[in-house]
Amino acid sequence: MKQRAVGAVLFGGGVLLLALAAGLVFVVKPAMSKLPYDLDPTTSVAEAKGATFLQITNGAVAINQGDLKSTIQVTPERAKTAALSGDLAGDTVVWRVGQTVERIDTKELVSAYGAELALDRVSAAAVEWNEQYLDESGTPENVSFAGQMYKFPFNSEQKNYEIFDRDLRQTRVAQFKGTEEINGLEAYRYEQVITDEKLPLAADRVTLLLGALAPGSTSGDVVYSNTRTVWIDPVTGSYLKVREQQKKVLVPNTGTPTTLLDADFSYNEETVTSSVDRAKKSRSQLTILGVYAPLGLVVLGLVLIVIGLLVSRNRTPSTVGRHAVGADPAPTRVDQAPVRDDAREGGPLSDEIPPASTNWKSEESTVPSQRAAQSESEKQ
Repeated sequence: MKQRAVGAVLFGGGVLLLALAAGLVFVVKPAMSKLPYDLDPTTSVAEAKGATFLQITNGAVAINQGDLKSTIQVTPERAKTAALSGDLAGDTVVWRVGQTVERIDTKELVSAYGAELALDRVSAAAVEWNEQYLDESGTPENVSFAGQMYKFPFNSEQKNYEIFDRDLRQTRVAQFKGTEEINGLEAYRYEQVITDEKLPLAADRVTLLLGALAPGSTSGDVVYSNTRTVWIDPVTGSYLKVREQQKKVLVPNTGTPTTLLDADFSYNEETVTSSVDRAKKSRSQLTILGVYAPLGLVVLGLVLIVIGLLVSRNRTPSTVGRHAVGADPAPTRVDQAPVRDDAREGGPLSDEIPPASTNWKSEESTVPSQRAAQSESEKQ
């Protein structure tokens, strides 16, 4: 009975471990393959050496040259995420994003923007949300964000994705171009090419530029080009490196075009290193919970199940037949002929005593014993 109990416990423990392994694979890992609610704020820095750029200071317009630094901060809005309702609740997170571009030499601010948007937790693509906005001039405007912006999906594929361009307020295709190694980590490289597209600028802003840079012109457009290259960790969808070769040109209806921006921004070494380190850490967690831990639990669970079955089936007898101990190898037969007194030494007796049983013995005084043989004097 004890062995059966031990076997049952081992078998049950093995089944429990198999269930835990399935839970890690089908519940825990998918949950970790989504944008978390408790994401830590991140900062990315890109630099452009020898850039040409437009700088407006107190209404004065100037075209300058120098090194630029672009800083993007992403902060999760936990309270607004928790307040989401309807189809967005549980499947969406709200991020607040801010970017500043400043001169490295003088620390002067060149441009800035702020935005809030909602991202799907699985695809990491922007989704429609009635409180989303983009603020580039101090006045928030409603913008329909879409596509990938600051992250790609977990388990990114070798295919084309739509990336949102803030200047155009629209998405453009980013083509998969191959794989490369970034600081020892395999990355997917995607390239988005935008060529000579008109920017949707406010009329008063265009008028300000024309008045300062193209006197005499009555209309004009700002033409925008950008080759955006992103290196993505395919497992986590994180940006490992970003490069943007931007160019903006004011094209008046009369006069000479003026370059407003010509800059080649790329993540600096510190940002690349920290991005790769975060991706490696996330990869390791996903691998442990999605591969090694379930595999170990399955192996251990199967071992316990097998041992439990063996212990339950291979039982040794707990008792031995009481009558087998000290038994006469010749069993007593009920049809054995009785022994007569005339066949014994000492003379004939009228009593017949059955042969002694070999499977019982009594020392009680009530059991009659055999009478002694008569002597010659008694016979007379």
